[in-house]
Amino acid sequence: MKLTGTPASARKIWQLAYADGAAMSRLSFDERDLMLPSIYQVDHAAAASIGVTALAASEVLAKRTGRGANVRVDSSHAAIAYRSERYQRLDGALVEHPVPAQSYFKDRDGRWIQLHMVYPHHRDGICALLGVEADNRAVAAAVAKLDALALETKLAQAGLPGYMQRSHVEWQETEQYRALAALPLLTLEKIGDAPKLELGVELTRALDGLRVLDLTRVIAGPVCGRTLASHGADVMRIHPPHLNEVPGLLMDGGRGKRCTNLNLRDDGDRAAFDSLLMDAHVLVQGFRPGGLESLGYGPAAVAAGHPGIVYVSLSAWSHVGPWAARHGFDSLVQTATGFSDAGAAAAGIEHPKPMPCQALDHSTGYLAAFAAMAALKRRVDEGGSWLARVSLAQTAHWLNGLGRVAAMNVSEPDEATVAARMQTLASEFGELSCTRPVAQFDFAQPFWTAGPVPLGFNAPTW
Repeated sequence: MKLTGTPASARKIWQLAYADGAAMSRLSFDERDLMLPSIYQVDHAAAASIGVTALAASEVLAKRTGRGANVRVDSSHAAIAYRSERYQRLDGALVEHPVPAQSYFKDRDGRWIQLHMVYPHHRDGICALLGVEADNRAVAAAVAKLDALALETKLAQAGLPGYMQRSHVEWQETEQYRALAALPLLTLEKIGDAPKLELGVELTRALDGLRVLDLTRVIAGPVCGRTLASHGADVMRIHPPHLNEVPGLLMDGGRGKRCTNLNLRDDGDRAAFDSLLMDAHVLVQGFRPGGLESLGYGPAAVAAGHPGIVYVSLSAWSHVGPWAARHGFDSLVQTATGFSDAGAAAAGIEHPKPMPCQALDHSTGYLAAFAAMAALKRRVDEGGSWLARVSLAQTAHWLNGLGRVAAMNVSEPDEATVAARMQTLASEFGELSCTRPVAQFDFAQPFWTAGPVPLGFNAPTW
């Protein structure tokens, strides 16, 4: 079964940030056989998201050199890149991908609820709320006495990640759906005045000389930062030292970046962050809405203190609606919005069946990078400070709207197909085998100059 229709979807995304569609003539797709087993247009979303992001880099190139690169995207490579965290090898050994032994549990009426317990602080908080030890059998026994919706509400009130499985219809009956359904896939708005951005013309890649602060974790935000790094940006990840990270995700999202530990509640660390921010062009953050605002680094405050900043905000549930401040991860959004329910029905099974990759995370990460580069081009054209917003839930709404395919029985990518899309990077962890950048440029080809580094490896200086 061949992938079709990607150029039309890419054009629709492009139009959200660019009034002129002429650049689309420089973007082409190799639409190959579907790679991922799903009823959803996952391959389609991958190729379109990666394609427009690459073209946005080409537009920055055009501004800097007078010539935009022609860009080609292989849809099978894009699909494999959407599972990049699963294919990594370190010194020849497969890097373990974190899959909890159990995350879905049945309530007293047989309804499913998903509890996200990958991170120890979430696991411990959920178990404390349930009054049990950190044991799946004890958790299952406790949940079996409760109502899934009531438990979801209690978890939200406690700031813990867990959601009842809903059908698409049930999701569309929620206040949160009604609040965000009117939003576009992404938003880009001017939030302050600033002089036009002047960029040098001596470059190897589109974003050479630009500096990015990456205040994100897990998958979506790190994908954004590593994409900007592949186009030459100097990306500094800011990691809160009291939090840990899954090693495989740290390595997958850390290509081409540096990483420093800073606690923004500490005066000394705030001073170091302010110094970094002074010379940054882009800030990407994945806090829940209101999180950075409470620390004094919301978009309005940052734009006022640093005119010309491009501020990219990623969230789970968008910045509107009663769920805006709730926790969320890709799999939880799939559970709450109907994807895992519909997947189970299509597979003829009772157990929830999410998509075959973290498609919401990866799509949102690439779209965040797309928005960042679109905003940078606007800075060059007209100046100003810019705010871009994306969310997993907005991406879910878009992906669901792409329609269905009869692809549940598509074979998984074989080892040779995956290997042809991999590269090797030297890193502080060892020799890392990872997916190559998907888009092929006829000049200024994206690449990573270095592999990932451990948390806090670098000093907080550019």
